[in-house]
Amino acid sequence: MVQLGPDQIQAFEAIIVGFAIAGLTASAFQMIAQRPLSFRMLLSRNASLAFAVPLLAVSAPVIILRNTQRGRRFERRPMHFVAIATIIACLWSLAFGQLVLKGLLQVIAA
Repeated sequence: MVQLGPDQIQAFEAIIVGFAIAGLTASAFQMIAQRPLSFRMLLSRNASLAFAVPLLAVSAPVIILRNTQRGRRFERRPMHFVAIATIIACLWSLAFGQLVLKGLLQVIAA
């Protein structure tokens, strides 16, 4: 049986936290706006763009995976595209999860 080291466990926790917050944010937006969150928000030229950028930065892993799943199902995108998009979403979730966990540790330590 393979044993995980502390760094690997911390990375796994960060991915989980990143995806959980992304999913929570995307679901909250969908509940409030009655439409799913989309990268099309970046095309707006009004004041909502200032709100859209941080919202999409937090929710991006969920949006990427949702769009990838829909692309595979309806557009028959190749499997390597799905794999690359999944890796990008996981790395984004890892980075955001580490940011959140480090922020929480600083708040707890203060």
